Amino acid sequence: MSHLIEVKNINKFYNAGENKVQVLNDISLDIEEGKMYSIVGPSGSGKSTFLNVIGALDRADSGSIIIDGKDITKLSQKELVDYRQKYLGFIFQFYNLLPDLTVRENIQVCENLTDHPLNVDDLLKELDLKAHENKFPSQLSGGQQQRCSIARALAKNPKLLLCDEPTGALDYKTSKDILVILERINQVHGTTMLIVTHNLAIQDMTHYSIKIRDGKLDNFVENDNIIPAERLEW
Repeated sequence: MSHLIEVKNINKFYNAGENKVQVLNDISLDIEEGKMYSIVGPSGSGKSTFLNVIGALDRADSGSIIIDGKDITKLSQKELVDYRQKYLGFIFQFYNLLPDLTVRENIQVCENLTDHPLNVDDLLKELDLKAHENKFPSQLSGGQQQRCSIARALAKNPKLLLCDEPTGALDYKTSKDILVILERINQVHGTTMLIVTHNLAIQDMTHYSIKIRDGKLDNFVENDNIIPAERLEW
């Protein structure tokens, strides 16, 4: 078993006026390379904060996050930028596409961040965007925009894909389409994925499920009966 990430005793606090609120409380777990993980829990439980500290969008106050033998909690800002560029792809609920760039140009932005990018034409085809490559985000449906954001994240061929509510703004059918795409990416490219979601059905398609409650690791289970994304119901 190869661990891509080792999270050890992570704590995170935020200041709320004169009070300090603990958002992550001594979380430890290992992330296996090439697997899909769902991260679930009530609103405000710390799910997105957990994703953000792994993605180096936020710093933990204590503990360590070891990726390929390197503790990212000890990296400088410049080293963190390099880490995000080298290792990570991000997919958000709101697509964060650049409005003045076409679909192809949005994808190419990330293609240029790495020495080993995936082929843009292959991504356009794989994500059914070829017919839309010269359109701007405002000319696309929500599902098409999310497919574009996935293609953009994949362009730099990341080891780790961090997905924060990737289907949160989409209808049922489009959500299923996006989940099928994520599943296929994991199978074809071996991309490790962490998927924060309120949709508990997504747990059924991932190899592991992480439950966070009140900032603590409440449950961490392996899925012995994976259901293909196409067959999920909620």
